[in-house]
Order: sequence, then C-alpha cells, then structure tokens
Amino acid sequence: MAVQPHPHRPLRISRVWRKPQGATAVDATARTTVTTAAARIFAAVRLVLGGVFLWAFFDKTFGWGYATPAGKGWIDGGSPTKGFLSGVAAGPMESTFHSWAGDTWANWLFMLGLLGIGAALAAGVALRFAAVAGSVMMALMWAAEWPPVKHLSDGAPSMSTNPLLDYHLVYAVVLIALAVVYAGRTWGLAKVWEKLPFVRRNPWLL
Repeated sequence: MAVQPHPHRPLRISRVWRKPQGATAVDATARTTVTTAAARIFAAVRLVLGGVFLWAFFDKTFGWGYATPAGKGWIDGGSPTKGFLSGVAAGPMESTFHSWAGDTWANWLFMLGLLGIGAALAAGVALRFAAVAGSVMMALMWAAEWPPVKHLSDGAPSMSTNPLLDYHLVYAVVLIALAVVYAGRTWGLAKVWEKLPFVRRNPWLL
C-alpha cells in the first residue's frame, strides 16, 4: 500500500550537503572587518611616521631644544647637516660625508626631503615618491652610522647592536609598505589626489 503525505503537512526533504545560508555573509563580513581594521592600522602608522619626519624638520628649522639646541636652528644660521655628517666616524663613505657636511645643497636637499616626505605621509598623497625618497635618505643615514662595524675609526666602541638591521631600514620598509597598500586612502587625501588629471597622467605620483 502506498504511503501518502499528510494532507496538511507538506513533504520535507532534508539536504545535509547544503551550505548554511548565513555562512557567505559571515565570511564576507569577517573579511571586510579585517580589511577595514588593517587599513586603519596602516593609516595610523602613516600619520605617526609622517609626524617623525615633520618634527625633525621643524626642530632643525626653529631649534626647539630637542635634537637642535635653541638658537641653533636653520633660521638662526645653523646647519642641519653639519653636526651629523661631520661626526661620521665609520664606514667607506666617512670622508665623503665629511666633505658634504654643512654644504648649502646638502642642507636644502635634506630639509626639503624631511618636509616633503613628512607632508606626503601626513596628507596621504604621493606615497610612491615618498617611499623612494625616504628609502634613499634612510639608506644614506644607515651608511653614515655604518652598523656593521664594532669600532669607530678612532678605536672607540661603535655601540652598534645589530650589524645590518636598524631603525633606518625599518623606516624604509614601512615607507614601501605604506605605498604598496595605498595607505593614503584611509584618513588621507589619496582618493581626491588620484582623480587629479596630472596624477592620472603620471602614476608614479600616486
């Protein structure tokens, strides 16, 4: 005898293989949350690093009494590069850095670099250019301190804690990472900057 379904109870077919209805939505939400959090973290790193460059520029310009003593700022006739470069005491470029110390072109290039990189990071624009310029600056400063040596040219301990890695290389890597992930799109002006005609014609300005 055939079994007939109950007239008031529809026949139900259970499909255990079917994907839960909410799984896709939950996964998408999780990915969006992670992406949003990462974007904000990169934006925060960008602003902090921009502050490092801008602070160095203003302190060296006006002599705020931290790295640059009061009355020794650039506007007071002081040299932003003389003290550091003339104090280089290790590495294959020691004599070269000494010859650059205090030169007008070196002062201007160094200060414009600090200001330009700091402003780009703070605004979130031209991060590719900032990454290249900042990496070159950090590489030169790394060479000036020359961490590989254990002793300076006068025989004194160099106080180097790592023969290769120091904060200059960390800054360079972070600058490159910020440019790669377009960190200026969060809490920055990158979205407006990208729409400018001259930026569209010159992608290296992104």
